[in-house]
Amino acid sequence: MTQDTQKTIHSTSLPEQLAALSVKQLENMKSAGEQINHCYRLLKKNETHGNVVREVLNDQGTFYELEHYPKGDVHDSDSHSQYFYHAHRGIDGENGHFHTFLRAKGMHGNPKPAPYSGEEKWPSGDDALSHLIAISMDPKGYPIGLFSTNRWVTGETWYKADDVINMLDHFNMDLLYPSWPVNIWITKTMQLFRPQIEQLLQERDQSIARWAETHPDIDVFEDRELEVTSSLLIDVDAQLASVNEELARRAH
Repeated sequence: MTQDTQKTIHSTSLPEQLAALSVKQLENMKSAGEQINHCYRLLKKNETHGNVVREVLNDQGTFYELEHYPKGDVHDSDSHSQYFYHAHRGIDGENGHFHTFLRAKGMHGNPKPAPYSGEEKWPSGDDALSHLIAISMDPKGYPIGLFSTNRWVTGETWYKADDVINMLDHFNMDLLYPSWPVNIWITKTMQLFRPQIEQLLQERDQSIARWAETHPDIDVFEDRELEVTSSLLIDVDAQLASVNEELARRAH
């Protein structure tokens, strides 16, 4: 059985995380939350699709587990950001999830892959890519969780958490395909929940280190017993409310 349970990270609470941010960062998160809700309003006007997931699955034919949607993934050739949607985990309350990535040409500062002595070949050069975070979606097409994964899950090039955190600044889906509201939504979701994503990435590396220590004879990055390395539940309205509360506290 894979390690794949929803849990809340308690090492730093959201109020503590928000208190450590600048007003500008908080205002960026507020703007992101407001744009997410604007996307929801636009999508609700589309009687055929109506939500983020349906928009992505539009004209994609029969939905099969593990298949990527839309077919061929979504790539932004300017930012070199990428995402796809699929389903396979069978988690209660989850319809499926988005995987988000940044490809090599979008990585600033020339980050180096983490040290690795195993036999698996990682993507390299222009083919290198880093998984950023996965976004769990409920059956109504709304986000309910975030989680990080082991390397084998996405076939990525593994970078240390600090390098992946730096990559978050450059994830931007500025495309009409497959849906402009969806591309705005996924970009802004990454921004609204930036503090939690950073914490999950740090927890990811800690999980990998603990697993390697207790399973010394196995390539930790390829161990199918370790799939999800960190996870937590999210709520857009609650996050936006917390940001507004912190901004109001600063104003006084």
